[in-house]
Amino acid sequence: MKKAILVPTISLFIICLCATFLLGIVNDITKDKIAQNAVETEMNSRKIVMAQAESFGEKVEGDYTYEGVASPYSYVEACDTEGKVVGYVFVTQSSGYGGAISTMTGIDTEGKVTGVEFLQINETVGLGMNATKDSFKEQFKGLSGIIGVNKNESTETEIKALTGATITSKAAAKGVNIALDIYENVIGGENNG
Repeated sequence: MKKAILVPTISLFIICLCATFLLGIVNDITKDKIAQNAVETEMNSRKIVMAQAESFGEKVEGDYTYEGVASPYSYVEACDTEGKVVGYVFVTQSSGYGGAISTMTGIDTEGKVTGVEFLQINETVGLGMNATKDSFKEQFKGLSGIIGVNKNESTETEIKALTGATITSKAAAKGVNIALDIYENVIGGENNG
């Protein structure tokens, strides 16, 4: 009886040990490439959310508390060909239906959103993942202040929620609102460049 339990247990332990070892090797091989891809994605996304910029400054990182929740953020200055600041590009985090959403937001020197991209998003396919479509992201352009979410239609201060994905829509808006709040309270608001 002991042998009938012991042999499968030891076999399973050895299989798990080998699988863990192999996963560790794969992680060591791929981690640098994954990190490099993340940096390249961030660099390319900067140009999308702040198309008028020719260069970007050094990254500034920190933690910011918005609506009682602290989360990491970063930003860079966006400059024109003469080196004049034309805006800022922020990376913020919020919680969506499927986990953390990392949002990149471009904000010009007048405090208006110039573009939005999602660096990390893992929402429900066919519902929340529709946030990655240009038709959703374009709603943010030109908005400032606090951006709300409306289930029926967009307004001057609200975006239209994705059908069946209100949580994702609110999380996306929160990511942009955090960037707008940092712009106003950390960088110093309008006409600072």
